Amino acid sequence: MDNPGILPLNQAELSAPTGNVYKTISIIGKRAQQISNNVKEELASRLANFAPASDNLEEITENREQIEISRYYERQMKPGQQAIEDFMNGNVYFRDPHAAE
Repeated sequence: MDNPGILPLNQAELSAPTGNVYKTISIIGKRAQQISNNVKEELASRLANFAPASDNLEEITENREQIEISRYYERQMKPGQQAIEDFMNGNVYFRDPHAAE
């Protein structure tokens, strides 16, 4: 089963900005976590409008707009993929606090 969303990456090219593949993975992981948190907050704020006024399980109804909002977020690029793309395009600021200045 081939998944077109899973592509091999050139390790040397990926770690070139930091000079260390482990630092690169750490930076990408932290960026992915930031993206994930932002998306979760945004989705929660958009879905808060649909929260029921009471906690009655019998009155749960299907809301078409709520489903479309959820589907929109499901179709977005995953946080890890977005973080790698941001890093490769030079859109991620990072610094090494242990490096001599």
